[in-house]
Amino acid sequence: MRRLTLRTGIRWKITLAIAAVGALTALALSLVVHSAARVSMLESARDQELERVQFIARTAEAGRKPIWGAKLNDPEMPAELRDKARSGRRGTYVQESRKGPVVWAAVPLGNGQVLSLNHQFRESANMVRDLDRALVVGSLAVVIGGSALGVLIGGQISRRLRKAAAAAQRVAHGDPDVRVRDAVGGVVRDETDDLARAVDAMADALQQRLEAERRVTADIAHELRTPVTGLLTAAELLPPGRPTELVRDRAQAMRALVEDVLEVARLDSASERAELQDVALGEFVSRRVSSLMPEASVRVVADEIVSTDPRRLERILGNLLANAARYGQPPIQVDIEGRVVRVRDHGPGFPEALLLEGPSRFRTGSTDRAGVGHGLGLTIAEGQARVLGARLTFRNVAAPGGATGEGTAAGAVAVLWLPEHAPTATGSFPVIQLPG
Repeated sequence: MRRLTLRTGIRWKITLAIAAVGALTALALSLVVHSAARVSMLESARDQELERVQFIARTAEAGRKPIWGAKLNDPEMPAELRDKARSGRRGTYVQESRKGPVVWAAVPLGNGQVLSLNHQFRESANMVRDLDRALVVGSLAVVIGGSALGVLIGGQISRRLRKAAAAAQRVAHGDPDVRVRDAVGGVVRDETDDLARAVDAMADALQQRLEAERRVTADIAHELRTPVTGLLTAAELLPPGRPTELVRDRAQAMRALVEDVLEVARLDSASERAELQDVALGEFVSRRVSSLMPEASVRVVADEIVSTDPRRLERILGNLLANAARYGQPPIQVDIEGRVVRVRDHGPGFPEALLLEGPSRFRTGSTDRAGVGHGLGLTIAEGQARVLGARLTFRNVAAPGGATGEGTAAGAVAVLWLPEHAPTATGSFPVIQLPG
């Protein structure tokens, strides 16, 4: 079952976190302030009502009529407050109502009666509502301000990380002069700089290792060149016969392998530069295919003038055709459509490892389409395409039953995408936009 994943930027994560913390903090403080203010106002109203009723009680005991709306033995008086007053104690009581709290105050008189006074808590309730509105406005201001701060902080971090990712991507595409730490820049030092330094150290170590391996490979191939050439010369002096043909055939295969290894080493060094010429792609590919593999069929859907290196393009075509002839099955078809060249065979298809990871030198094995070879043909083709600023992709044609796995495909297709703009003199490549 496929897991649903949501992708969002670190800027918005930080903003959301700050806004959530600010909202929770503002809510908690607002509740505390609201509760404290209401309790304080009610306590003040209780004291005020109690002072009033005591003053009215003194005038009532002097024989005067109760003033300010005070009543004797008011039947609407809360039972709890009535019982307290009848027991000889004065007291206050807050009665909740739809219009707001009602504050009661009562005192017992000497003749056994109870004098009470009540007041609607309207002014204080309005003050509480005003306070609540002020708290809501303040809370919104805190959340908005925190969100703006989160966008600012998160944007800086996100921008530094994007610069680091872009620089790391350039390193991955083979630019050895890029330093992630320099790309990140900035005066402030944080974890992003630690990450950038770690990536730079890893890239340097990997580059040194690859360069050492390339030098070793090139040195070995170069040292083998002289004895292999001597072996071929000596094979020419052998008397005619089947053993002589076998020796010559193996010596030729060894010489071809040495030349391929040297070519791979040169391509790995990233020092190769294309010698550009304007050629009609359809006509050029048709002539080269007819000379390299006359039995292959060529179809020019749309011809176009391209600026490329004919020698390297011919090398790519030769390797693709040789790979199709060795590992695939006829018929072999070559289609030219604008700047795109497709080479298809009708064999069992490319192995899954090649489709997932691309060509890998010296790796064919039993899972390869034929189980033989050195894996250098497609590696060289991909390297030469890189020098041309082109891209080489591989896919399998679905079998009639719909399966596309290795051994069940209805053929393999190698597609060469030539760029709209040729590589510059420094070897930098344009971006190839693939359809879909």
